Amino acid sequence: MSIRFSVLASGSSGNATLLEFAGFGLLVDAGLGPQELSGRFTSIEVDWSHIDAVVLTHTHTDHWKRRTLSHLARSGIPLYCHVEHHQVLASVSAGFKRLLQAGLVRNYAAHENLSLAPGLSCVPLPVCHDAAQTFAFRMEMRLPGGPVVAVGYATDLGSWNAELARALANVDVLAIEFNHDVDMQFLSGRSPYLIERVLGDRGHLSNQQAASLLREVLLQSEPGRLRHVIQLHLSRECNRVPLAVEAARTVLDGHGPDIDLHTSAQDVVGPCVALDENGALAALRPSRPRDLGLFD
Repeated sequence: MSIRFSVLASGSSGNATLLEFAGFGLLVDAGLGPQELSGRFTSIEVDWSHIDAVVLTHTHTDHWKRRTLSHLARSGIPLYCHVEHHQVLASVSAGFKRLLQAGLVRNYAAHENLSLAPGLSCVPLPVCHDAAQTFAFRMEMRLPGGPVVAVGYATDLGSWNAELARALANVDVLAIEFNHDVDMQFLSGRSPYLIERVLGDRGHLSNQQAASLLREVLLQSEPGRLRHVIQLHLSRECNRVPLAVEAARTVLDGHGPDIDLHTSAQDVVGPCVALDENGALAALRPSRPRDLGLFD
């Protein structure tokens, strides 16, 4: 397998996803401690020696951990982030300061193509969230003599617009947030402040908002291009897998049977999808709704 995309953890207790391409390992967020990440790596038969870089979506602490930044500094693994992330990270993380001192902090900018390895590029896409500069990513990989494979990754956003949908169009794998059910939010017993935050334009996507974004991406994509949809960041208190799946299925069922739907979890590694030698995308470790419980 030349390309593999594995969700290691997704939810408010920690987020991390691994993209492997031609021997290069890119960790998208590092919201688990280094030992816990090691355990997740083991389940997909990799270890820290396979990690060549980390790219950070934003500075909320479910997307990075102090001990993990210190581990990156000790291991010489570069961290890609936005310049506005520096102040937040430096104020609380000695590991980030060591990364800076070692020249291991690499800055990215909105909409500017970031070359991470030969054949692997990433475009940061700004999204609306209540953290300093939050980004989705479009990652593209070109196999020698083969097709360009694209992955879209968008979580922690309270709203979306046509520009984001266009940027995520024509990907092979689309991982997007299906955070909550609106009715469950109002019935949750949470504080009015928290409910207002989550439902706001800078909070998190509801199942229906995510389904609407998915529909728009499909409308702007070539028929048959999208092969896998991965649901991210389901709320343990305010969502249920069947509700998220139903919302997505209302969109996907009109686009043929060739789009596989997967639901990620907080405590279970998966889904994991890969591009095989024949250029066909296949699910190596699908996360099936019936196998999973409640999520953060």
